[in-house]
Amino acid sequence: MSDAADADDLHFVASADDLPPGDRLVVDVENREIALFNLDGDYYGLSNYCVHQGGPACEGRLGGLLVETDDELRYDRRGEIVSCPWHGWEFDVKTGSHVARPDQYRLPTYEVLESDGDLYVRF
Repeated sequence: MSDAADADDLHFVASADDLPPGDRLVVDVENREIALFNLDGDYYGLSNYCVHQGGPACEGRLGGLLVETDDELRYDRRGEIVSCPWHGWEFDVKTGSHVARPDQYRLPTYEVLESDGDLYVRF
């Protein structure tokens, strides 16, 4: 960790080995359920509380987006979109934004840091 003053904001959550690329892990940190995601070595953290009706927002399907370009459809951003299992609301793992209404709905995000093989969440 680079700065001792910032260390008070850091909470150990898991070993990086517990979260392989393409996977997720839901942890409890000071009574907050936070879902951790590993997207090719980049770590992201989202609140696991759906803004729609309080479901487990990050425990559903992990997929991507169907994108239309010119005259074709393609599947893009594989593994970057998580769906709440209760009603299918989709959120961007990197930003917490709701896919269909990014200006209206968002899951709180948490910075996830890796240091010496351990993962920490900052809040």
